[in-house]
Amino acid sequence: MRKPLYLIAILAACASLAGAANADDTKPAAPSAADQKAMMDAWMKYATPGETHKKMAAMEGSWTAKVSQWMAPGAPAEESTGTAEFKMILGGRYLTQSISATMMGQPFNGFGITAYDNAKKATQTAWVDTMGTGMLQMAGTFGADGSLTETGTMDDFMSGKPMSFKGVLHVTDNDHMMYEMWGSGPDGKMFKNLEVDYSRKK
Repeated sequence: MRKPLYLIAILAACASLAGAANADDTKPAAPSAADQKAMMDAWMKYATPGETHKKMAAMEGSWTAKVSQWMAPGAPAEESTGTAEFKMILGGRYLTQSISATMMGQPFNGFGITAYDNAKKATQTAWVDTMGTGMLQMAGTFGADGSLTETGTMDDFMSGKPMSFKGVLHVTDNDHMMYEMWGSGPDGKMFKNLEVDYSRKK
């Protein structure tokens, strides 16, 4: 379904370009072959997975997850184990993650999808899970060391005010990853509330 939508967008842009160039003419001219080629080339560059998508694809597979969660600054960690599955979809353009574990003594399931936008040169992640009914949205970049750092906000269900979050995914090697998350505490200051240690299943 993506290709027809992009083609519609390209044709609309070409039509807009032609209309602007011929605003004073009674009969707009069709976009030139050069304009159409430029639009197609730009679209292909935007839609084609690149080197960053290859980094994301290296995370594909089945993993065990050791989860540590802190409910408040200085509180002891609640620990559990779970499993996670990472998979690239739509021709290697997006990385999905599904995880099953236990949190606060209850079964926990979560699902996320990460994109790397070739135009913005940045990642975009959306996360949902069984701990609520809202969606956490984050954006960020890959560092030179291969780590992914993202920040975002989500409304506090009690106050309705936005809470800030920061997540860092450290890729140790092909078989080990560590995810850390910080969130706003009761005093508004950030504290580490989550750590997930991933080991690839053999």
